[in-house]
Amino acid sequence: MTADPAAELHSIIDLIRYGASRFNAAGLTFGHSHDNALDEATHIVLHTLHLPPDIGPAYGQARVTAAEKAEILALFARRIDERIPAAYLTGEAWFAGLSFKSDARALVPRSPIAELIEAGFEPWLGGRPVHRALDLCTGSGCIAIAMGHYNPDWHVYGIDISDDALALAAENKQRLHADNVHFLKSNLFDGLLGTHYDLIVTNPPYVTNDETDALPKEYSYEPELGLRAGDDGLDLVLKILRDAPLHLSQDGLLICEVGESERALVKLLPDVEFVWIEFKVGQMGIFAVECSELIVHHPRIRELADARP
Repeated sequence: MTADPAAELHSIIDLIRYGASRFNAAGLTFGHSHDNALDEATHIVLHTLHLPPDIGPAYGQARVTAAEKAEILALFARRIDERIPAAYLTGEAWFAGLSFKSDARALVPRSPIAELIEAGFEPWLGGRPVHRALDLCTGSGCIAIAMGHYNPDWHVYGIDISDDALALAAENKQRLHADNVHFLKSNLFDGLLGTHYDLIVTNPPYVTNDETDALPKEYSYEPELGLRAGDDGLDLVLKILRDAPLHLSQDGLLICEVGESERALVKLLPDVEFVWIEFKVGQMGIFAVECSELIVHHPRIRELADARP
C-alpha cells in the first residue's frame, strides 16, 4: 500500500478528480467564477499546465511531470488551508470567454452579465444602436472590456472609485488589447458631468451588512468596498437609479445587478417596471429598466436615495 496517496496520481484527470475530492472533503465555499469543486479543481490544474479551459476530454489521460504535479498539489493545499479563491491563486479568471488577470485589488470576475454581453444584450436592447456604453463600478474591468471586445464599434467607459481596481483594469485592457475601452476614476456619476450613454451596465456593491459580516473566509480576500452596501444592500443602487437618467440618452437602457437584494428593491419601488432577466440557470437578480421609466418615478427614487448615507 502506498503511504502517499498523491503518488498514485499520474494524469490530468487523476489530479482534477483528486482536487475535487479534497475540496469537497474540506468543506470549501465556491462562488468565485466556479460554483463547484470539480470546476475549480479543473481551473487550477489546467492553468498550472498552461492549457486552455476548453481542452478536449481526450487530453485528460495525458500524464503530468513530477514538477507539474508538485505545483498543482501545492495550490490545492493553499486553497484548502488558506481558503484563498482559486482565481487569486492562479491570477486568472475567465469571463465572457476571455482571460482576465485577477487579484485582490478587485472582486473576482463572476457576474451573469457575461451571458448578456455574449448575447449582445438582446432582446433587451431591441436592436437600438449603441455608440457609447458605460460600466459603472468596473472593478477589474471585465464587463467594460468584454463589452468592447464583442462590440468593437462601441466606445466603452469603465468607472470606479478605487485606484487599485483601476490599475488592475488598466492591466487587463493592455492584456486584451481593448483599445475602444477607457477607464476613469469617479464616485459613481460624480465625475461624469454632462456625459451621456446609450447603455449603462453596472454590477455595484449590493451585499447587506449582515450578509457581509457572515461571508465565508474566501470572501475576506476581496475588497469589502466591492461588497458591502448597507442594511438592505441598496445604498449604491438607489443612487444609481436616481442619477442614471442624467447620463442616459433619451431611449437609453440601464442594466443593473442587485443579487439577493432584489426583494428589497421591489418592496421599496413596487411601481417601477423593472424587467428581471432570465438566464440559462434562472433568474439572477439582474434587471433592465428604460430611462423613461426612471424619469417617471424619479421623485420617489430621489427621496429614497437622498435618505441614504
